[in-house]
Amino acid sequence: MERILKHLRGEPVEFVRKILHAQADDWQRSALNTLAKSARLAIRSGHGVGKSCLQAWSVLWFLFTRPNARVVMTAPTIRQLYDILMAEISKWLKRSELLEELFEWQKTKVVFKAEPENYYAVARTAAKPENLQGFHAEHLLFILDEASGIGDDIFEAVEGALTGTDNKLLMCGNPTRNSGFFYRAFHEDRELYQTMKVSSAESGRVSDEYCKRLIKQYGEDSDVVRVRVLGEFPKSESDGVIPLELIEAAMMREPARAGELILGVDVARQGNDLTAVAVRLGDDCLAIKTWRHADLMTTTGRIVHLLTELMTKYKRSRAELRIDDDGLGAGVTDRLKEVLKERQIAAQVIACHNGGKSRDNRYSNFITAAMFALRERLEQKLLTLPRDENLAGELSTRRFTLNSADRIILEPKSQYKKRLGRSPDRADALALAFAPLRSRAVLPSFVAGRSHWR
Repeated sequence: MERILKHLRGEPVEFVRKILHAQADDWQRSALNTLAKSARLAIRSGHGVGKSCLQAWSVLWFLFTRPNARVVMTAPTIRQLYDILMAEISKWLKRSELLEELFEWQKTKVVFKAEPENYYAVARTAAKPENLQGFHAEHLLFILDEASGIGDDIFEAVEGALTGTDNKLLMCGNPTRNSGFFYRAFHEDRELYQTMKVSSAESGRVSDEYCKRLIKQYGEDSDVVRVRVLGEFPKSESDGVIPLELIEAAMMREPARAGELILGVDVARQGNDLTAVAVRLGDDCLAIKTWRHADLMTTTGRIVHLLTELMTKYKRSRAELRIDDDGLGAGVTDRLKEVLKERQIAAQVIACHNGGKSRDNRYSNFITAAMFALRERLEQKLLTLPRDENLAGELSTRRFTLNSADRIILEPKSQYKKRLGRSPDRADALALAFAPLRSRAVLPSFVAGRSHWR
């Protein structure tokens, strides 16, 4: 057995084939072989190429082929760490009777049954450096999943542990930002790493339809396609309102689910436009709900149903609805006021005018001010976003310019739609939900008042 283990230590692809009974993709074979021979490997890629699978294989290979091995895994979110990576390890562990005899999978770790205290793989969130300090062993592997979302202070704690001769670092992720240690691994610190790039377009695991859809929706040179398909770092164009890296970071943060319930509603105007509802709870956007091809009364009914459902779910006795009151939204606003009063639902309806004048003289209208206020909250890490690919695309591709009065103006919906063939309804609903409004009157027990904001 010792001879076999020593052989497989240098042959991770053979380990995957013979022990896990799996066939690696070409890029996975290259990555495994590189990891076996190198101390540091950084992989940037598009979505869906099989990163979690590679990381799970790497964990099990390292544990199986080294005595008293230790593996430390981290990621920006609990979901990424436990629901995806640890679940992937569990799946592959069950595929091997030999590994199941030797190792036990637990929610936060995998342990060698005969020596669980010293021989294990453990998952720790990248919330603070202390979580990753104190790990030292002759055979040590650190795995950083979605590495772009992990802070430099966390990486410094990891780097401080990599002092042994058989200590390795595997970093994987979508290249969501042009700064941080993951970015530097492909640029100024490149001599310290073996690096790889894996495009979704070249992966057999990702459908052509997915890649073509994103290219059609956002353009081949957009940051959405660069990051999520090509595995390239974003350009962050100078006329873009919200950089993709801010959006991705907010999607990785864990929601607190505390605070006031607010719905931002962008009502569909024509054709294939969507009615979009952004669900805000305090500093979190929990979801974006959408539908199309509904008349105003049906739309009103859906909003009321969603509102009451959310008030029950989150135990809120009152709520607020912010409607874009320009155009067709006015009809929804009026009917909502009537229905909420009839049903004695304590929700205030606020009529917002996206095209109306902004109270901030830097911006030409309300929606421009709201969108830049949203950017400021993202920069300050004051909100979380749902993992919604369409929302990320709409937010990161909206442009701005200066008007004749030297005020900032957001690219009009009509121009955005002409450029990309779709309307940014989700993004506008989100901006409404988080727009900084003047202080609001306290509601009586069941009043649905109508206030106007410009």
